[in-house]
Amino acid sequence: MGSFFRRPLVSDLDSLMPVQGRGGLEGVVAGTTELSMVDGQNGRLTYRGYAIGELAEHATFEEVCHLLWYGSLPTSAQLADLTQKMTAERDIPDDVTAWLKANAATAGPMDALRTAMSMLSAHDADAADDTHDANLRKALRITAKTATIVAAYKRFREGKDFVAPDASLGHAANFLYMINGEAPDAEIARDFDVALILHADHGYNASTFSARVVASSLSDIHSAVVAAIGSLKGPLHGGANEAVMRMLADIGDASKAAAYIEERLAKKVKIPGFGHRIYKTLDPRAPFLMSMSERLGKRAGASQWYDMSTQIQQQVKQLKGLDANVDFYSASTYTSMGIPMFVFTPIFALARAAGWTAHVIEQLDNNRLFRPAVDYTGPGNQAYVPLDKRG
Repeated sequence: MGSFFRRPLVSDLDSLMPVQGRGGLEGVVAGTTELSMVDGQNGRLTYRGYAIGELAEHATFEEVCHLLWYGSLPTSAQLADLTQKMTAERDIPDDVTAWLKANAATAGPMDALRTAMSMLSAHDADAADDTHDANLRKALRITAKTATIVAAYKRFREGKDFVAPDASLGHAANFLYMINGEAPDAEIARDFDVALILHADHGYNASTFSARVVASSLSDIHSAVVAAIGSLKGPLHGGANEAVMRMLADIGDASKAAAYIEERLAKKVKIPGFGHRIYKTLDPRAPFLMSMSERLGKRAGASQWYDMSTQIQQQVKQLKGLDANVDFYSASTYTSMGIPMFVFTPIFALARAAGWTAHVIEQLDNNRLFRPAVDYTGPGNQAYVPLDKRG
């Protein structure tokens, strides 16, 4: 991992020199990874070479965790072993539960998750061990416990009792059980499982890059994930689907969508859920969530969210040439599942925990401290003026 940033496809000699990039490091290669490939020109996303569509159609989230952490899709025996280990690690320490209960009314959802994640490090038997195998064990624990933290916060925020994990349920179904107090049916459980797969990893996005930068200093995996959570909290990253749902709620009816969007565009207000820094065509994850949104909306008797969404999608495409991204239809999908808006971004985190931890492990396996070059743009050659001579 280089300590400077370079553009793609440069010669070996050029790669030894710092390269100036556009704001936000756009178009600048910051390193390498074997975990996921994002092809923005062709609208492709792969996890270790497997197309996201193939995984969403056929895999489970636990299989994707094995793929990201261990480098291959699991055999039946390996999947059973991973599932058993993840199930055994779902419980969270009593002091974490108590803190969530005491602070759920005042702490924001991502603030609560960030603090609880930091607290977990004090209870991890491998906290001081940063070997590859120890980090794999911690990755599994972090991913399993993140779901419990989010579910506990959601229950406490609503003034309800904590629902303990159910060992008979898979990762996705168990989360829905913990937030609702009853096991979901197979259709909703599978849809949520697919949503987790779609969000598990996505190259060097802002939160993943934050995690890798922290890890590169040889800090611990919990600190790296805490940094990722802090980055995901931002509305330009993880909070976009909340903004989409607030927009849909403001519109209220499909008949009002066209005028609403025209007014916002006339005022040069960004429409949430459209466009992407990387994708120049349709986000390959969006069609799966679009299908879920339609089906689950009909099932819940709330088709208005999907109807508004499709009208907005067509209008923004026509007027601005922008395609919907993964956030756009995830908003109406989660709402049709009965999930409140304040849990949307934490759900992103419980899916992305698998990718974050995989990236930290990859970073530490072949580490070099991130230390990019920077162009100084401030004043130069200033002479010091004594205090009594100034102004």
